[in-house]
Amino acid sequence: MTNTFWTALTTSILAAVVTSLGIYTIRRFTNWGQRNTTYFMCFAAGVLISASFLHIIPKSFAMTSQAPVWLLVGFFALHLFNRFLTAFVCERDPEKKDYVIGIIPSFGIGFHSLIDGFIYSIAFTVSIFTGYLATMGMVLHEFPEGIITYLLLVRGGFKERKAMWVAFLSAAATTPLGMLISYPFISKIEQPILGALLSLSAGALIYVGATHLLPRAEEERKRFSLVALAGGVLIAVIIVVSKA
Repeated sequence: MTNTFWTALTTSILAAVVTSLGIYTIRRFTNWGQRNTTYFMCFAAGVLISASFLHIIPKSFAMTSQAPVWLLVGFFALHLFNRFLTAFVCERDPEKKDYVIGIIPSFGIGFHSLIDGFIYSIAFTVSIFTGYLATMGMVLHEFPEGIITYLLLVRGGFKERKAMWVAFLSAAATTPLGMLISYPFISKIEQPILGALLSLSAGALIYVGATHLLPRAEEERKRFSLVALAGGVLIAVIIVVSKA
């Protein structure tokens, strides 16, 4: 049991390191990143929406009959959070009017990364082999996830240093945190509960991709935006196949 704990912790930290590398890399090339933010938004939308529909939603539906309800709750919870930020932060402080562009995706990605930490605990408890399979699939999306989170925060008006730390806390640190929180209770986390959490995160990710990222990307009408979107879909398919 002790070996299982340290293996799960090590791999969840690896996921956080890969995400952090994405954040560090894009900060070193900030000007290039800002010029191509629209492409990253399209790419992110492709990954988030496709991964949700192809993997997270079917998996959660198989785990609990209540998954559709939690999918709806996740979607509208993030919508209400968006409305709250717009009304009480952006409108009251004109200098922060674009903060929602970065905060909403960070919140959705952060919650999903926390659930990823739960999955590490559960997968390695089942078997070491199952855990490594889960690790292969999840680490694939960590690097671009760090890039996307950082760029959207900068796009929303965050200073570069602040954007780096917020991106790290939301997209990277939440994965080992989720593993540490869930591991002591792993034997008590029943399948329907995990299914509900997965469905909740899927609703949040679909909201981020479909109603937050894509509309803003379409406003700018970049020439190769459809190519970036297709690339995100392709990456999601690769992740799903690697987990199969």
